[in-house]
Amino acid sequence: MRILLVEDDELVADAVIRGLSSAGFTVDHAGSAELARTAVEAEHFDLAVVDIGLPGADGLTLLARLRSAGNAMPVLVLTARYALQEKIRAFDLGADDFLMKPFEQAELAARCRALIRRASAVPSGALKLGRLQIDLLGHQLQIDGLAVELTKREWLLFESLAHNVGRIVTKERLLQALAGWEQDLTANAVETHISRLRAKLGDAAVIRTVRGLGYRLDEMAGRAP
Repeated sequence: MRILLVEDDELVADAVIRGLSSAGFTVDHAGSAELARTAVEAEHFDLAVVDIGLPGADGLTLLARLRSAGNAMPVLVLTARYALQEKIRAFDLGADDFLMKPFEQAELAARCRALIRRASAVPSGALKLGRLQIDLLGHQLQIDGLAVELTKREWLLFESLAHNVGRIVTKERLLQALAGWEQDLTANAVETHISRLRAKLGDAAVIRTVRGLGYRLDEMAGRAP
């Protein structure tokens, strides 16, 4: 899952990026509301973590602009100070969660997982798909009760497909799930890892290629076209 962190303090941003990355997220960083809006207009993110105290337009202004543009992406708001009216305003503007600094990295990661789960097709985090048992929280996949080992990139792709089971996920979105701005990957990387995923799934499930659109995870066993 891909997160956009909007934070102007480089030390805080570095710590959050390291914490969320170690929790299995792909994280991109924007240091201002203006850069964040440009990023959101150009690419897909599963969640935004937005600090209120940004230079120029603040985090609440960014939130208001996202919602007025019809962007329903989950937003977790960070603040260094607690003010009840500020918290109420954040929720009124469309924030999905609110967290005060300083915070524990484990709590931030847990809140991010919960928000993404809530917005996905698998809100419980647990999914049974035919012979597959999928634990999206624990990053575990079993086939007929036997664990299947996936690499980090294979899991990132599989997770994106599982969150949208039965729905098409574009190749571009899968590529974005694999790599943040700091990594240079091509569309061939998606095809390579999809091929490896199919081999590991065998006939237990199918990742279908929807030509010109992307891929879809289905329950029916068989070979993908």
